[in-house]
Amino acid sequence: MQLRPAELIINEDGSIYHLNLLPEDIATTIITVGDPDRVNQVSSYFDSIEVKKGKREFLTHTGHLNGKRISVISTGIGTDNIDIVINELDALVNIDFKTRALKKKHTSLKIVRIGTSGAIQNDIPVDSFLMSEYVMGFDGLLHFYEHDKINFPKIEDAFIAHTSWDSFKARPYVLSYSKSLGNIFKNNRIRLGFTATNTGFYGPQQRQLRLKPSQMELMEKLSTFSYEGNSLTNLEMETSGIYALSQLLGHEAVSMNCILANRANGEFSKDPVKSVDKLINFCLERLT
Repeated sequence: MQLRPAELIINEDGSIYHLNLLPEDIATTIITVGDPDRVNQVSSYFDSIEVKKGKREFLTHTGHLNGKRISVISTGIGTDNIDIVINELDALVNIDFKTRALKKKHTSLKIVRIGTSGAIQNDIPVDSFLMSEYVMGFDGLLHFYEHDKINFPKIEDAFIAHTSWDSFKARPYVLSYSKSLGNIFKNNRIRLGFTATNTGFYGPQQRQLRLKPSQMELMEKLSTFSYEGNSLTNLEMETSGIYALSQLLGHEAVSMNCILANRANGEFSKDPVKSVDKLINFCLERLT
């Protein structure tokens, strides 16, 4: 099957449309960060940098650390951007840009999100680290793709009943991380969590400025939900999309969260840059 120009959009220089990258520009181990400024924060630890490219909010650095080739790319905020990034990263390694055909040999990427998040349980300290063993997505991205038995419908049904989930919203979906990739990061410093991914920062996460969220009791219902001993631990905006597309496309993915806020007790990190930097250091040590 040859992909049409409107499906696989390639720039004049041969790079993929949004990311502005050539197939040889990326490593098979990729760190994703939301903030473009965090790309420099990560790559400053590399021994060498061979690629620096950017377009829109998508900034990419590829280099080497301790003999291992690594790429770090900014995604911007939200699962809509994740849809672009993961699909285009997959295209770079699994589609022949000259023939516009799928490659016969599949390449699996290792994708590690290093991001920030807010805890919704009292016992999760600000500035601590959490790895998303499970994620529940409220974004609906998974429903736009054909999929079969990669999610957990019993947990979803229990959550819908517990929260009296509005039927006009997207059905929540639950996914798990890559266990083999996650094992690299298991450590006494790392809490395993059940992350919730929402579609926005204010109303969807029950923050009220001038607009009142439609379901003011949702935060309490999120924090009190539990299924077979698994309670929701934190809120952020990308993990469900990363896990969904990675599993559908045959890649390994794990989300590492620096807890900057605790929504249950109202605390926020006094030095968020330092806390995120500690997580970056930890992840790079484990990857290399």
